[in-house]
Amino acid sequence: MKNKSDLDKLYDELRSYNTQKNKEAHELRDFFLGLIMFGAGLFMILQNAQVRSTLGYGGYFYHIGSWGVPNGLVMLPLVFGILLLFMLDKKLPGWIVTVLGIIFILLTILMNTRLEWKTTNAYMFILMFGLVAAGGGLMLRILFKSK
Repeated sequence: MKNKSDLDKLYDELRSYNTQKNKEAHELRDFFLGLIMFGAGLFMILQNAQVRSTLGYGGYFYHIGSWGVPNGLVMLPLVFGILLLFMLDKKLPGWIVTVLGIIFILLTILMNTRLEWKTTNAYMFILMFGLVAAGGGLMLRILFKSK
């Protein structure tokens, strides 16, 4: 009788181990399925967005009052920062000005970018955003699941 209970315990342990391992495999599958769905929906959304510049023929990035900042002046902080890097013994001021120059250039590019949506049908619109929502939901369910 004792031998049978040991076999039952071993069988129960093996069954619970397989169940846990199977559950983890399903969670991993669901996560990657959600990642693929999220990526596909995001890809489709970005394929339907057009990026355009708001720059006209004047060659100005933006206007401060009635004075327009020409393209070349945006580069001055970066050039000045690089000059400071090679000129000064202490590199910190040069790095600060260089990084601020790079940030200034990136901000002026982003401030003059306009996104436009291509015409699409309702089916594709629902499919794109549905894939993003469903894929994001699958991933978030696995990531924030209490263990």
